[in-house]
Amino acid sequence: MRVLFIGGTGVISTACTALAAERGIDLTLATRGRRSAGLPAGVKTLAVDMEDAVGAARAFGDQRFDVVVDWIAFTPEQIERDLALFRGRTGQYIFISSASAYQKPASHYLITESTPLGNPFWDYSRNKIACEERLLRAWREEGFPVTIVRPSLTYGETQIPLAVNSWAKSFTAIDRMRRGKKVIVPGDGSSLWVITHNTDFAKGLVGLLGHEQAIGHAFHITTDEVMTWDQFYRIAGAVAGAEPRLVHIPSDFIAACIPEKLGSLTGDKAVSVVFDNSKIKRFVPEYRATVRFGEGIRRTIAWFDQDAARREIDDAANTQWDKLIAAYEKGMSAAVREFD
Repeated sequence: MRVLFIGGTGVISTACTALAAERGIDLTLATRGRRSAGLPAGVKTLAVDMEDAVGAARAFGDQRFDVVVDWIAFTPEQIERDLALFRGRTGQYIFISSASAYQKPASHYLITESTPLGNPFWDYSRNKIACEERLLRAWREEGFPVTIVRPSLTYGETQIPLAVNSWAKSFTAIDRMRRGKKVIVPGDGSSLWVITHNTDFAKGLVGLLGHEQAIGHAFHITTDEVMTWDQFYRIAGAVAGAEPRLVHIPSDFIAACIPEKLGSLTGDKAVSVVFDNSKIKRFVPEYRATVRFGEGIRRTIAWFDQDAARREIDDAANTQWDKLIAAYEKGMSAAVREFD
């Protein structure tokens, strides 16, 4: 099976690249540079700037692929580009969407693939929804062979997945714990959530490659392990050898002070979600998520601890969080005094 990954070196896709190679799939990664260092043996690379549609068409030439997976399409315009590039040249096109596209506020805590889509809080999610709609129209009107996959919060060795953290420098939250600094948990910490290890996600995604019955369908792929945000933070702290000092701050207060957090909190991590994975298990019977959070975060923190250069700290985020905590605690104290 000949497969093209557009992207393939990110937090989620790296594990999929590794598993596809392990299973003997003929895999090519289309990336901006011909980087092969660290890639599994046998994985090929093709230097493509996907933002240059003419250049991309030239780079792909008349190549055909059994499956194309686009990890880095975020807007309908990018989907139009992919339709132009791969019509008639692939047997299956897998679009990596997002589970944040599901209805917010949720009408029910248990999410299935038939849960309506709609997220008024996050442009990222609304763009993913628009991409899905365009691809499904192409499937209905012209038979374009699309499969949609919606990851939720997924991590690996290089990412510490906490609700309020720096995405680019995610060791920052662990560093705060180790230094005895307070860390922010949205709400009261009791919201239910799932955090999936990338090696588990890979088993579902790779199982869908070349799966003809999956065309025209959407899937989410998550763990079945459900915990509260407080539990996730406390487990991460224990693995890091620290007792986290948790500060519970309402998500609407966080978003009022830091508006750019509205999407990722109110539009995603602040609300309880539990995913029903029956559908992916039905289409990929071998799919089971086996990496529990305690084990996964142990691997992640160990990776950071192996090299000081990996433990980058987001100073701007630290300053912002300290300011937010101080403002919240000041307001809380003032409110309490009103009732004395």
